[in-house]
Amino acid sequence: MKLLEERIRKDGKVFPGDILKVDSFLNHQVDIKLMDEIGKEFYRLFKDCDPTKILTIEASGIAIGQAASRYFGFIPVVYAKKGDAANLDSDLYSAKERSYTRGVDYMVNVSKQYLSPEDRVLILDDFLANGEAMAALINICEQAGAKVLGCGSVICKTYQPGEKRIKDMGYKVEVLARVKAMHDDGQIEFED
Repeated sequence: MKLLEERIRKDGKVFPGDILKVDSFLNHQVDIKLMDEIGKEFYRLFKDCDPTKILTIEASGIAIGQAASRYFGFIPVVYAKKGDAANLDSDLYSAKERSYTRGVDYMVNVSKQYLSPEDRVLILDDFLANGEAMAALINICEQAGAKVLGCGSVICKTYQPGEKRIKDMGYKVEVLARVKAMHDDGQIEFED
């Protein structure tokens, strides 16, 4: 998605530890017009799947899920919550996820009332690096008996194992911006 790549080149920042910071438009402050284009592109890529729900993870995935939902006919967006929360009931699907940017493990949870064996799920997230978040969301769908139709990521670091990991699990993976290298001088290279 050229529009997204241009925005990453313009406003993305490379930080030590192989971190690509895109918080000025994607996951802290959200550019709603760009997000709408992201939602439209995910619909184009997955429209034949006919999902009943979009599953993502808090917090960055929520805006992505909402933008895509519009194009899928406003289907529900379910997001896994990180850690314990007072407003979560005790009847949960849970899986462990290791945050690449924070370097810590989280339990991610979804209430059992929001996923069922009848659901056909599209998983969407902001980044795909090692595949930890997507694998955790797939695990939650498996616990629920829900069918995973595919996984979409706004940005993928293709030099890390996440995309291959999820594909090796047998899932369709679609990526909007494929980062093949990041350099200390701030340059970001994309795959063609």
